[in-house]
Amino acid sequence: MLVPAATAPISLDVTTLFVVATCVTGLLGLLLLFAWVKNRVPALAWWGAAYLIGGVSVAAWSLEDLVSPPLPTGIANALLFIACGTMWNAARVFHGRPVLVSALIGGAATWLFACTFTDFAQWPAARIVLSSVIVASYTFATAAELWRERRKTLRRRWPALFVPMLHGAVFLFPIPLASLLPGDRGIVTLSSGWVALFVLETMLYAVGTAFIVLVLATERTVRIHKDAAMTDELTGLLNRRGVLQAAQGLITQQAQKGESISALMFDLDHFKSINDAFGHTIGDKALHLFAVTASVSMRTTDIVGRFGGEEFVALLPGTIADARIVAERVRNAFQAAGATVAGCDLNATVSVGAASGQPGTDIVALLAAADAALYRAKANGRNRVEAKQEGEMPIVFATTPPRAAVNRTSREVLVPPPKSVETLMAGPSLLH
Repeated sequence: MLVPAATAPISLDVTTLFVVATCVTGLLGLLLLFAWVKNRVPALAWWGAAYLIGGVSVAAWSLEDLVSPPLPTGIANALLFIACGTMWNAARVFHGRPVLVSALIGGAATWLFACTFTDFAQWPAARIVLSSVIVASYTFATAAELWRERRKTLRRRWPALFVPMLHGAVFLFPIPLASLLPGDRGIVTLSSGWVALFVLETMLYAVGTAFIVLVLATERTVRIHKDAAMTDELTGLLNRRGVLQAAQGLITQQAQKGESISALMFDLDHFKSINDAFGHTIGDKALHLFAVTASVSMRTTDIVGRFGGEEFVALLPGTIADARIVAERVRNAFQAAGATVAGCDLNATVSVGAASGQPGTDIVALLAAADAALYRAKANGRNRVEAKQEGEMPIVFATTPPRAAVNRTSREVLVPPPKSVETLMAGPSLLH
């Protein structure tokens, strides 16, 4: 007579779980290696190798008592610890940190050294404690590497942190139980129940981690392509599109705080003469030098980019007084650095226009005001900073269409047809 399904006990066969774990881990390793070949993210190769080594270790563990001659003592566990160390170093590689080979093999070396002692080999509780500590240590180290990556918010990073932390906690759980195991039959008792649960948890961890790794790698690839689309190739600064997109975030942030935002427009003086006299190669070096000078002279919260040609723009939180201080610092630094470029006496300088807007100021109007001040600086002798005068130009808020532009001939503020941020992104220059 058949036993009803509702009353039949659930049995987790350890041997079957080992076979499944070997197949799943191996397939995940091949999947990650295929993703590495496709996306060329080096960390994926490390993660794939870790999974393959882990699959070999599980297979060796399940066949440890079946093959003849028997495998060296502790070799299966040593391979597992190397796999854990490889996963930890994969997280380091993913975030641009170097591989620590000695730490990678440290767990396996410690285990093999402990296995040389007869008492350790015959003491199940000691083996359980040491293996749990090694696995948990590598897992917590992996979580720590992901925690050190501060470019993403905690909300977006929490799955990558929570999964290894939970796995490490699970592997610490057998430590208090190990002291309760009988010395002669402890390992058999453990295999009958707890090992099956740990193998099942490890498989779930492997699948979950592979999914997280692929998501992180995909986000990295998308971010690289996005950064390339937003970056000026010559200077390494943001390009026009990147500046305007970043500006919207800064304006929103300042509006929420109720604080002002300022804009600086830079134009290298007599740049055409530099190209004509020294060639475009030296001109490019001058542009790159200014980009470096401006970057190191500003705060990390400031936005700086190249708008095209010899025109640069910066957006920074603060008042017009704060903007003037930054502008003078950049101007003085570039005057000193631009005296000689690549062995050529350029005596390169820069003119700067500064403007400030109230919280919520429209980016188009703000840049137009800074552009008007820039042309006043060039008209007044160059190599100087000019700021928008109070009342010279109305501040247009983001809820209304932009209304301001600059007449290049009279240097006066006029009222042209509405112009949007998208128009600025597509245009050859700010208001040209």
